[in-house]
Amino acid sequence: MKTFLLLFFGFFCMMACSDANSGDQTYIPIPATLDIPVLFQDRLIDPLIPTNNPLTEEGIALGKKLFFDRRLSGDHSQSCASCHNPRNAFTDNSQFSNGIDGSVGTRNSMPLFNLAWNFSDRFAWDGKELGLEQQALEPVQNPIEMHSNWSDVALKLQQDTDYPTLFLHAFGTSTIDSSLVAKAIAQFERTLISGNSKFDHYLMGSTTLSPQEMDGFDIFTREDKGDCFHCHGGENNPLWTDNGFHNNGLDAVFTDLGLGAVTGDPNDHGKFRTPSLRNLAFTAPYMHDGRFTTLDEVIDFYSEGLQNSPTIDPLMKSIDQGGVQLSSEEKASLKAFLLTLTDHGFVNHPDFQE
Repeated sequence: MKTFLLLFFGFFCMMACSDANSGDQTYIPIPATLDIPVLFQDRLIDPLIPTNNPLTEEGIALGKKLFFDRRLSGDHSQSCASCHNPRNAFTDNSQFSNGIDGSVGTRNSMPLFNLAWNFSDRFAWDGKELGLEQQALEPVQNPIEMHSNWSDVALKLQQDTDYPTLFLHAFGTSTIDSSLVAKAIAQFERTLISGNSKFDHYLMGSTTLSPQEMDGFDIFTREDKGDCFHCHGGENNPLWTDNGFHNNGLDAVFTDLGLGAVTGDPNDHGKFRTPSLRNLAFTAPYMHDGRFTTLDEVIDFYSEGLQNSPTIDPLMKSIDQGGVQLSSEEKASLKAFLLTLTDHGFVNHPDFQE
C-alpha cells in the first residue's frame, strides 16, 4: 500500500509539473479594450460586446490574420479584405463584388467600421445576419462570394503550422471550427473604429469649419432643407446612422425586397439598412446596389429623384415633390459638409493593414 501511494504521489507530481511547464495548458488570453474616441464616450453608450466572445489581444490578432487570409476562399484567391479593403474604409470600389468563380452579386459591399455600436444587431444591407459572429460565417460558404465550405476551411487552418497554437491561446483549444473562426474575425471587426474626421475635431473644439461647410451642416439638419438627420443622425450621433432599415424612395417597383425578403412582411419591402455617412470619400459607389457612382448623384437623388411606393418611409416627407429640391449652391454646401466626415487616419491606421 505504501509503495502504491508513493507511486501515485510521484505520478501526480509529474503531471502537475508537466501542466506547470506547458505554456499551452496554462495560457490565459490578455483582455483587450476598444480604443474609443472621447467624442463617442460623451455621446454614445458603451459598445455591444457579447459575453461569450470577450475581446482579447490574442483573439483580435487572430481575427486580423484570418481577415486577410485567402485560404478562407475555395481557390485561395480571396480573403475578407478582398471586398473589404482597409484603404476604402473596408469596402471596395465595385458596384458589385465578384466571387471567386467570376460570379457577380446584386449588392454593394458594405463598409466596416463602428460595428460595435450597432445595437439592432442586424447586419448586411437586408439585416439577414443577427450578430457579427453570424455575419462572418456567411461569405465563406456563399456560392457567389468565397464559395468554400467550412469543413474544408477548418481542415486547411488545422494543418497550418501556426493556427492551432493561435487558436489555443485565443480560445483555449487547438481544435479549429467555424464558430471560433467567426468569433475571432468578429473581435477584429469590433476594433475598426472611425472617429477622427474634421467634423469630429470641430465638435471637440480643436478646428473650425468653412462657411460653406457650416451652411452644409445647417442644410443637413433642417427639416425644410436637406432633412437628412432623421436617419443619419447629427452632432449627437457620431455614428451618422440610426442602423435602422428604411425605404428611402429608390424605386417605385422592387426587384430586391431587402428586409422584406428576410422578415416575410410586405411592410418591409424595399427597406435597407441606413449606411453611415462617414468616409464617403472612400466608399463609392453608393446605395445597396451601388447605383450612384458619385456623391453628387446621391445628393441629386434626394433633391429631385425620389420614387414613391407603398412602403415609402414616413420620414421621406418630400416624396410628393420628388425630393427636397435643393439649389445648386445648397447641393455644393451639403457635399462640402459631408466630406468633413472623412477620416483619413482610419483608412491608414497601421493596426488595420495587412
